[in-house]
This record gives sequence, C-alpha cells and structure tokens, in this order.
Amino acid sequence: MFERILYPTDFSDVSKDALDFIKKLENPEQKEVIVLHVIDLKIMEYSHRYAPDVFLLIERSMEDNVANNLKRIEDNLRERGFTVRTRLERGTPFREILRVEQEENVSVTVIGSHGVSNVQEMLLGSVSEKVIRKAKRPVLVIKR
Repeated sequence: MFERILYPTDFSDVSKDALDFIKKLENPEQKEVIVLHVIDLKIMEYSHRYAPDVFLLIERSMEDNVANNLKRIEDNLRERGFTVRTRLERGTPFREILRVEQEENVSVTVIGSHGVSNVQEMLLGSVSEKVIRKAKRPVLVIKR
C-alpha cells in the first residue's frame, strides 16, 4: 500500500513518534523511506542578521547535528529492512515538504502533528496543517 514513504522530521518527540509508526509497518523490505529535514531559512536569516560574526559557526554546527541525526535515523530504518534515502533541504518547511512529495512521487507522507515549536493551543502545528491542506498525496498525521 505505501511503497514510498516521505518522513519529514524536525527531530521533535512527535517526529520520533511518526518514525516509530513507520518502523511498525509490515514488509519493510518492500518499502522505501525518504527521510527529509528542512533547515528553515527564516531562522537562519535571523541568526545572520543579528549575529553575523557567529553565523557560520552556528550554521556548521547545526548542519553537523542534522547530518548526525539523519544518519542515525537512516541506520535505524535500514536495520529493520527498509530502503532509505535522506534529504536535507533549505527553505520554508511546508513548501519544501510539498515539493519533495511531488518530486519523489511518494505514496504517503507520515508527519508528526506538532514540531519543535510545540504550540499547545493549536490543534495541529502550522507545518503539518499546511501540508495536510496542500498535499497532493495522502498525509498520515501522528499525534503525540
């Protein structure tokens, strides 16, 4: 049913719950998971604007941290029999998720309901809500 799965992650607890859901799918050897992390350019813009002297250090450190997290997720899924590819994109998270969804021709996107911002009063996080509204393919939202 889900041959190619897009798993966008911001490494939050709810994103980890979405990963746990994927790991429970049957016949992992028949499934490909595309693990996607988007570096939000708005956040990077603020860092550059207000701390240009340390911007490059922050950016390198963040990229190293992201690469390590993506590698850990990739290894974890491969151990369970999945075919895995990772992608690191830059831009507006929901737009990049939607672009990759189309570019990779995914069967489903599995996303956490809230990200690292963890806005309690919202029913859904802003990224997941926009992905649900604008996606061309099915979206499975994992609640916390």
